[in-house]
Amino acid sequence: MAIVFDGYDLVVYGSTVPSLLAYKEWGLTPASAGTIGSLALVGMLVGTLFVGALTDVLGRRKIMMLSIAWFSVFMLLTALSPSVEMFGLFRFLTGLGLGGIVPTCVAMTVEFAPKARRQIANAVMYSGYSVGGVIAAIFAIMALPQLDFRWLYAVGALPLVTLLPIVYFMLPESVAFLASKGRTAEAKATAETYGLVYSDIVTEADATPDDAPAQKLAALKTLFSHGWIMATVLFAIASFCGLLLVYGLNTWLPQIMRSAGYELGSSLTFLLVLNAGAIVGAIGASYIADRIGVKKVVTASFIIACVSIALLSLGLPYGVLLVLVAFAGLGSVGTQILVNGFVATHYPQSATATALGWSLGIGRLGAICGPLIGGYIASIALGFQINFYAFAAFAIIGALVIASVPRPKTPLKK
Repeated sequence: MAIVFDGYDLVVYGSTVPSLLAYKEWGLTPASAGTIGSLALVGMLVGTLFVGALTDVLGRRKIMMLSIAWFSVFMLLTALSPSVEMFGLFRFLTGLGLGGIVPTCVAMTVEFAPKARRQIANAVMYSGYSVGGVIAAIFAIMALPQLDFRWLYAVGALPLVTLLPIVYFMLPESVAFLASKGRTAEAKATAETYGLVYSDIVTEADATPDDAPAQKLAALKTLFSHGWIMATVLFAIASFCGLLLVYGLNTWLPQIMRSAGYELGSSLTFLLVLNAGAIVGAIGASYIADRIGVKKVVTASFIIACVSIALLSLGLPYGVLLVLVAFAGLGSVGTQILVNGFVATHYPQSATATALGWSLGIGRLGAICGPLIGGYIASIALGFQINFYAFAAFAIIGALVIASVPRPKTPLKK
């Protein structure tokens, strides 16, 4: 549910870009709309970095509650923005809170899932992003013809009174965090309560209480050691490409399709189908990944993204375009879900959180670039097709990078 609202709060901007460009009081241009679209993602990058430091002190449960409260408050303030400058500032501040959601959710899901089902568990959890995108598109289709775009941002504040109380009463603390703080009995009790194999989560080294900086340094040394550095660099590049596709398409797809001649309702339908395709595709692809290996499936998904996005540039029938957009959803949002799961299961458990933080941190730079690239291309008026060619190029780079990831240095314990 946290990821659902994370997806809603980010995709809602793409749903409202056509309305924002038409809002004469603010006088937005495509380039400035792209800049504002990237501000929440800059905030997410900063937020992710802060969360990496604070998690070692506060624990993942408290980080989750703090993040939900933070982004909910600033979504409400975004809805009340009196000017475009304040709107951009509040989008950045919303991103600070959203930055703590994804790495916390991925780490907790992988930790609490059975080893043999970590990819599918992660995909089901992270598909919430696309559910949020679908909800944002549906709300926009229903509301924008009659209501001000501000109402869509106000909906993003609901977790403060709906989700936060549930998290407070029901979300357990991380077993790995409890063990790292010397609370071994509590960690083992939590593992038993949730049917987990304690030794699958906590190694002997993890169970030894230590100061957070030393643990972080040890994890970083693992990531950049001789046997792991190649994978570390390649995962960062793959996340850059994957998140560029996710946020570039979710920000600009409705406006690109409007430029291609579609009405607002039809152009928003493309956004809905993009995220619906990601839900079905990512879960199905992750199910396959648990059986034949995640590397093959991620590589294939990036290739699917390249082909489907490139074909969107052609003047194909409306129904065919919708099918291609659904495959693009698998190849963009769905692929990034798989990349996160790949990272989370590739490294030793003691380095997983740091590996995810590194990969997503560099990936956020791609997320920031996605809206900026779309806005720049729209501003120079070279034709909507150029957007699709640019996004397709990043998809093929992602495929080549993932195909080059070497095997783990040592086989991980089953």
